[in-house]
Amino acid sequence: MSSIEDLRLGKPDEKAVLKPDRLTRVCVALLKAAGASEDEAQAVATGCVNANLAGHDSHGVIAIPSYIDSMKAGDIVPGAEWTIVRETPTTAVIDGRWGFGFHVNKKAMALAIEKAKTANVAACTVFRQSHVGRLAEYPLMAASADMIGLAVADSGRLRKYVAPFGGREARLGTNPISIAVPSNLKAPFLLDMATSAVAAGKLELAIARGQEIPKGWLINAEGRPTTDPRDYRKGGMLLPLGGTEGYKGSGLAAMVELLCGLSTGPDFGGDPSGRETFGCFMAVFNVAAFRSLDKFKKEVADFARHMKSAAPSEGSSGVFYPGEIGYLHEQERTANGIELENATWDKLCTLARNYGLTGELDLE
Repeated sequence: MSSIEDLRLGKPDEKAVLKPDRLTRVCVALLKAAGASEDEAQAVATGCVNANLAGHDSHGVIAIPSYIDSMKAGDIVPGAEWTIVRETPTTAVIDGRWGFGFHVNKKAMALAIEKAKTANVAACTVFRQSHVGRLAEYPLMAASADMIGLAVADSGRLRKYVAPFGGREARLGTNPISIAVPSNLKAPFLLDMATSAVAAGKLELAIARGQEIPKGWLINAEGRPTTDPRDYRKGGMLLPLGGTEGYKGSGLAAMVELLCGLSTGPDFGGDPSGRETFGCFMAVFNVAAFRSLDKFKKEVADFARHMKSAAPSEGSSGVFYPGEIGYLHEQERTANGIELENATWDKLCTLARNYGLTGELDLE
């Protein structure tokens, strides 16, 4: 492909479609031009493209321009040296020093996996880092090492996005939870969910695509239900997971807040520097310490097939086990490319022009 327009399907006003490796290369180049190291740029770009591949476009490359803006503002510090401030054979508390959450969290999960190889169970907490992207990225590392991985993340300390159940003022983050389990399945057996009705990034995605959102996602600044995602930028608040049973999502979010925030230090109200800080708690369980790994992986697959054997409910296409839909998205998008809304692709192309990269990236 030799031009920006050649990356689009047919007419210039249609959406851009890029192969994953090409999109990754574009994002790596932009991040490096903005000041990220090769390792940091690869971690962020790969994490974002993986999110797009799995169908989580809200956590995909749509976020790259905002990460670059945060670098320019000094909220993300490229090259930050993450530090272990407290450690035992089974635990570690890690100060990310406002480095890229993608980069810091991958190192923290790798450390937890190494500890679990010896101790069988290990846990790490991370604080003072930037946005960590799609949370599933980290438990999947553990599953690839034949361990169960768990991660929970808060959504920053400075601004909260979610009204607790029964309230009309934001006090909680979207606070996702992700668990990955090794198995003999082609797709990962994976839970990856926000504790709010929806991830905040899906509102930004709806804004970029000019779409309305379903009822039950958002209330406006006056506390009234709304289907206009733009109300989010005007003081609107997400609702907790669960609808009329929203106390469940609210309770889960509160627990995540404690695991990620107060377990790392007394900075619940935010860091004195004024920078946004994101916390993460992750744990790893070595399956082989509990039972035969081979039998466990086989029985997880058997369990998934048992779930799928349930007759479909009316209007349903059948049962999917956790992680299966994301895998199907990944197979389709790997083969056919990742579709980006024009607003996102235009921002990436503008950045490329500003950094003088259009020739290097074959965008001219």
